[in-house]
Amino acid sequence: MNILKESKPNILVIGDLMIDHYLWGSCERISPEAPVQVVDISKETTVLGGAGNVINNLKALGADVSVSGVIGDDANGDELVSMLDDIGVDSSNLIVQNGRKTSKKSRIIAVSQQILRYDKESKNAIAKESVLKIVESLQKSIEKYDMVILSDYGKGVLTSELCQSVIALAKEKKIKVLVDPKGSNFNKYDGAYLLTPNKKEAQLATGIDINDEASLKKALLKLKKECNLGISLITLSEDGIATYDGDVKVFPTVAKEVFDVTGAGDTVIASIAFALSAGKDINETAKFANLAAGVVVGKIGSATVTIDEIEEYEASLHKSTSDAHIKTFDEINTLVTRYKGQGKKVVFTNGCFDILHVGHVKYLQIAKSFGDVLIVGLNSDASVSRLKGPTRPVNEAEDRAYLLAALEAVDFVVPFEEDTPYELIKMIAPDVLVKGGDYEGKAVVGTEFAGELKLVDFVDGKSTTKTIQKIQGSTC
Repeated sequence: MNILKESKPNILVIGDLMIDHYLWGSCERISPEAPVQVVDISKETTVLGGAGNVINNLKALGADVSVSGVIGDDANGDELVSMLDDIGVDSSNLIVQNGRKTSKKSRIIAVSQQILRYDKESKNAIAKESVLKIVESLQKSIEKYDMVILSDYGKGVLTSELCQSVIALAKEKKIKVLVDPKGSNFNKYDGAYLLTPNKKEAQLATGIDINDEASLKKALLKLKKECNLGISLITLSEDGIATYDGDVKVFPTVAKEVFDVTGAGDTVIASIAFALSAGKDINETAKFANLAAGVVVGKIGSATVTIDEIEEYEASLHKSTSDAHIKTFDEINTLVTRYKGQGKKVVFTNGCFDILHVGHVKYLQIAKSFGDVLIVGLNSDASVSRLKGPTRPVNEAEDRAYLLAALEAVDFVVPFEEDTPYELIKMIAPDVLVKGGDYEGKAVVGTEFAGELKLVDFVDGKSTTKTIQKIQGSTC
């Protein structure tokens, strides 16, 4: 994840922008004028919708984002531009078309139920003059983008002429174009690097009923050939993502709980664009997109996801490498702040963990049971030598940290140089501080910063010293 955290690609989103407008209230009576509910509105909110949700997802991941498209010369258009400005999106490539209505979808919600939705928008194709203005604008700016996304919601912005002009411009500068398609005719996306149709959209576009591995491969190949794609891809909802790049691969979904799939497609194309821009190959990219989707479907409404949330989610699935669980002081400080903000209980313990044995594992499993997140402070090699003698440690700190981080009970490992983890405990201020049962009646470093102290008895006969003695053939 580190390369993704450090990436800040400049991505252009072109598509159907809209405002999602929510009117929240309560309903306690029926109107005397007609048999309809009377909703007493208490709150009103707006968020970017359509291609704007792709933009929100890219911003959440850390990308610099620019937008191009067409809005109307109306109050909704002004509001949309203001919303883009508020999140730092470059809207200089937006075109205003006189007489066109900027899309705004208003939803009335009472007691968590949507009662009614009403739309104000234009759905006809944008004027040829608007297409020419967008293309002219992009001819001057296309080189500064690392990736282009076409987000098609079928509202008339992404005409065949505009799509083909953008794809031609981008290909000339060796810039990849990714498309979230709409409808059954994908010819207008010809030459894009990849499309992200869902299974239903792919079936409509190819005329192939996807019901097994053979039909999936046939659909992927047909899309690649007929649309001249660099890579063929189909999203499979709960079954994950399928790709064809010389051979067919299916990357299973990693969602633990699904609350709402609204906007998941926007998250998928945003995360694919972000990962590809960071230099990830399609295999790593598909896995990353699956993780991102796994996070957002666990949220309500059109949601976004951050790199930190994806990393945390991956760790919870135990699909990440041990390296991802080894943190510096600064990194763990950031994580702890977020966990505490989420109301999670943080547990801390520490030790040398020189030769990992069953006693260590059982001790750590008990420690984890006291809360939600277990952080293990690990003595450095120099620290171990000062505490245990010049012949220790047997295993280097890097190896000890990696093995600890691989344990299911351990969420994070933080190496420290001092003889005691005083500064680390002070910074973390854990809800629970755990030490071995041999500390009964003794002073424990850092207790003043912890919510409570828990002592855990060691497993009889299990220790690093005894393990070393046995290896050396000692009978002691």
